[in-house]
Amino acid sequence: MKAVKEALTPRQEGVLAFIKESFEQNGFPPTIREIARHLRLRGPKGAQKHLAALEDKGYIRRRSRLSRAMEVVGWSGETASPTVAVPLLGRVRAGAPLLATEEVEQHLRLDRSLAPSGSFIVRVTGDSMVDAGIHSGDYAVVRPHPQPRNGEIVVALLSASGGDEATVKRFYKDRDAIRLEPANAQMKPIVVRPNQEEVRILGKVVAIIRKL
Repeated sequence: MKAVKEALTPRQEGVLAFIKESFEQNGFPPTIREIARHLRLRGPKGAQKHLAALEDKGYIRRRSRLSRAMEVVGWSGETASPTVAVPLLGRVRAGAPLLATEEVEQHLRLDRSLAPSGSFIVRVTGDSMVDAGIHSGDYAVVRPHPQPRNGEIVVALLSASGGDEATVKRFYKDRDAIRLEPANAQMKPIVVRPNQEEVRILGKVVAIIRKL
């Protein structure tokens, strides 16, 4: 690895400052897409190049291919955050609901700052939440929360013949129904009325982790 003191370009200095700011304010680093938005780039590729340069020059270290798994080398301002094993449950479909089995496939180690106590992870498939930045293959970190607020993104179980169907949607409680709204203009919401199937809210989505 090259010396830490190798000069950075002005843009690279801006990226490093943004990473430090995220650590100071949130306790964890920004995602690739957050960096891209901060730099006003059209996509994540430019942000990835800046991160690669910072890593090559010795300013940051990326511990894995998870989106937030990075640290600033030799910087005392970063808040140390121990990891925790978080259970990965069966897949949840962000689109037409998918039959869900609440079985633990494996445990993933995450910074504790990303996973509040009792959290679990679901793997998302489908494209109904793309406008909210949730894509097929993402990992959604979910905090159990049976009574979400309107507009929050949740994992909900819908009772159906033969088992439970789980889906990721924005939650809205209307006067006479629960509405699970997609973040995709091409798809329709799921509206559940009291005399129809039962809805059980598994929790609120608190973080999205993306394999780069």
